[in-house]
Amino acid sequence: MLSIPDTVDAQATGARHKVDLLRTPGLFLVRTMLAGAYIGIGVLIMATAGGPLVVAGSPFAPLVQGLVFGVALTVVLVAGAELATSAMMILTQGALRGAIGWGRAGLTLLACLGGNLLGAMLFAFLVHVSGVVAPGTPGGTTLAGMIEHKADATSIQLFTRGILCNLLVCLAVWGAARLRSEGARLVVVFGCVMVFITSGFEHVVANMTTFSLGLYGGLPGADLIEMARNLTLVGLGNLVGGALLVGAAYAYGSRPASRKTDVDESGSGALHGDRELLAIR
Repeated sequence: MLSIPDTVDAQATGARHKVDLLRTPGLFLVRTMLAGAYIGIGVLIMATAGGPLVVAGSPFAPLVQGLVFGVALTVVLVAGAELATSAMMILTQGALRGAIGWGRAGLTLLACLGGNLLGAMLFAFLVHVSGVVAPGTPGGTTLAGMIEHKADATSIQLFTRGILCNLLVCLAVWGAARLRSEGARLVVVFGCVMVFITSGFEHVVANMTTFSLGLYGGLPGADLIEMARNLTLVGLGNLVGGALLVGAAYAYGSRPASRKTDVDESGSGALHGDRELLAIR
């Protein structure tokens, strides 16, 4: 397992990669759109796999939805894409470590959000045309309920749910970055994602797909004003949860790594340089 200082160093390197990638706008756009689409896969599987359970009134529906959504973040990490919510943590640590400037970090994050939105909307359009979540299907009924639930939430509820969501998402990415075993990384990702979905927390990029599907299908509660309200409040909450509660918290007091080996809090050795996971996301 990498030590905390070594992992922050790796995150700073990852932040520099993200900022540098923005200098090739076409490639950056493709990577960010892919991330928006990949997270949309999670929304789709939540509706289609959990839909029959929701319609049947099963108390296990939230748990099943939480378990299946983990595939979305896993694909982002393994396939390689630029996701805004994990970037909130990585760019913050890069700026705190001095690897990038705050202005470039902010610009990169905004561009990432824009690309994620385009990818989510395109993916949602394809799903809409396919008819797999059409009104009357279990998936369509579940999707309509999700949108109504989000539209009924107060502003403070959306903001707070956004904080809690990205606390867990970034803990998943942070934990995966520290671990050296691929199997252990998958367990951490699926575990953290399961908690945030089952608990009903809010993820700004997932909501891009959810509301886009609602707009295309003309579902109650899905309009541009409500979509803008949701994405703004949830996005700000995600920023607090990812940038402050995880990114800044672990960067605080973490010295730059200066040795090939380090010792983590449990006293075990950690190799310096296991950073392949940080060059993506």
